[in-house]
Amino acid sequence: MPDDQPYPVTVVPYRNEWPREYEKERVRLINLPLPHLVTIEHGGSTSIPGLAAKPIIDLFAALLPFGEEALYRDLLASLGYRPVSTGMANRHLFRRTSQGAPSHHLHLLPFEGFYERNELLFRDFLLAHPEWVPEYAEVKRRLAAEFPDDPEAYTLAKTAFIQEVVDRARTERGLRISKVWEPAKPSGASPDSDSPSSSSDSEEPTG
Repeated sequence: MPDDQPYPVTVVPYRNEWPREYEKERVRLINLPLPHLVTIEHGGSTSIPGLAAKPIIDLFAALLPFGEEALYRDLLASLGYRPVSTGMANRHLFRRTSQGAPSHHLHLLPFEGFYERNELLFRDFLLAHPEWVPEYAEVKRRLAAEFPDDPEAYTLAKTAFIQEVVDRARTERGLRISKVWEPAKPSGASPDSDSPSSSSDSEEPTG
């Protein structure tokens, strides 16, 4: 059964255990084993040292070939993951909760173009330019206080900052500029995720 409920917006200071939590979950997925898995990356704000974030580990898994959601659903349920309805093509989102709150988001994505996705470009830019991290942390804290019970509004309000970073990241790589999400709604993983998305996915909230 899909887990489609919205959760409150909670932004906390960076926690040193987040990289270890990611690595532990990555190993669990590899040992499952997850069908067609090529690689897994740690994305979202918990992947950026020193960045305040929602305490949710975002894992981005590249698959080749990219199968239907049903192929992965029962297998991931054995690890506590439930699908999240997004209506997006070329992305399956699964959520794991702990103590009534999201703890992990697993994004299943095609391997083609995986490392040119906005989520990973955004992460890589902040890792290479840590001077941007304090500003983003302040944006997130301010908006979490303003929209504690409205994850979609929180996500939308981050658009300007995220778009600027993604534009710079894509320019550095010589890639075409693209919107991080469509005007009607943010495009990407889920209202509870904490990373930008590629505009080609769909028109669902992220970040």
